[in-house]
Amino acid sequence: MALTDVSVLLVEDDSVFRQLLADFLIQQGAVVFEACDGDEGVSEFQSHTVDVVIADLSMPRLGGLGMLKQILKINPAIPSIVISGNNVMADVVEALRYGASDYLVKPVADLKIIEQAIEQAISPANTDLGAIDFSDSHAVINSAANMSQDLSYQELADNFTLLEHNAEAAKSVQQQLFPASNVSYPTAQTHYSLCKNSEVSAYFIDSTMVGDNHLIMYMAHFHPEDNRAAFGCVLLRSFVNQKLKLFRNGLSTTLVEPFSMLSYLNDRMVNSGLNLYVDIVYVAVELTHYRAAIGQAGGGLRCYLRNGTGLAPLAISESLQLGTVEWNKPSMQFRTLMPNEKICIASNISHHRNRLMNNQFDGLFYDEELPAGGFIELEFV
Repeated sequence: MALTDVSVLLVEDDSVFRQLLADFLIQQGAVVFEACDGDEGVSEFQSHTVDVVIADLSMPRLGGLGMLKQILKINPAIPSIVISGNNVMADVVEALRYGASDYLVKPVADLKIIEQAIEQAISPANTDLGAIDFSDSHAVINSAANMSQDLSYQELADNFTLLEHNAEAAKSVQQQLFPASNVSYPTAQTHYSLCKNSEVSAYFIDSTMVGDNHLIMYMAHFHPEDNRAAFGCVLLRSFVNQKLKLFRNGLSTTLVEPFSMLSYLNDRMVNSGLNLYVDIVYVAVELTHYRAAIGQAGGGLRCYLRNGTGLAPLAISESLQLGTVEWNKPSMQFRTLMPNEKICIASNISHHRNRLMNNQFDGLFYDEELPAGGFIELEFV
């Protein structure tokens, strides 16, 4: 049986659905521990060794998101799948933020969907392309054709039309994903400024620590430049979250390898079938020796080194955008940074470069008079 000896923690306040799902999972060979709310779920999580957590979002006492926050602190390596009857995109964003590997919407028409979600969540082979030779474009394209469709695509696609036609919903989702304008890490900090002149930004910026010794940052520009860019931000963040969980569990180093990461992102964007295309610059910095690996796909964004004399653009050639079947490989650059050098990504517009040189780090802001775009800067402290 597909789930033989897989240990599942099922946290659901609907006793009928919980019993139905528990019986189904047991029939598939799983070992199931049950809880009726988030508090009991945390207690069960501490008492048993489990392979995956399935949790309803809306529960009395402690809801699914609150529970995810607590179990993430206990063991961040355990994948989680969240289920909700609300069908609210804000819930999707929050679940992804706290590391959920999948999001399903009630009513679940076929319990086999949950079985497949569990198989995907616990199988590194389904989420890591590290064994593929990314210098071979045919291998990348064929791997996409041979992989099963991600359940997150199937469930999130139900919200794609909503975001496409509802500017307020798209704006709300996107704003929750953007970081603070200044983020401090143990030995570095990032600052950014990003102007949007419509409700939804076609640009996205983010950074995060990866383990103790690496920091990644990236800037993306989505096409078409409409409400669907908010959906693209959700997808991009979820892909990064998946690789972050694998890194923490010692199963993948893709996140700190721009060549492999951009190849993985292209595969996922193509496989989504959503016809979203992305210009992106992706930077991974090894903080101990100040080594930076920079990958670029598409055009319109540039990577710079900044010191006391100004901005020096790195010579990275343009390539096809992510989301393109014909995409081959990213353009790459490797640098060892001086301690006083800063590394920046910026849209290729003089106005934004001038704001960067004037240290105008305003985070995400709206100004219909200014060109859309901006910049992010990483400096060592």
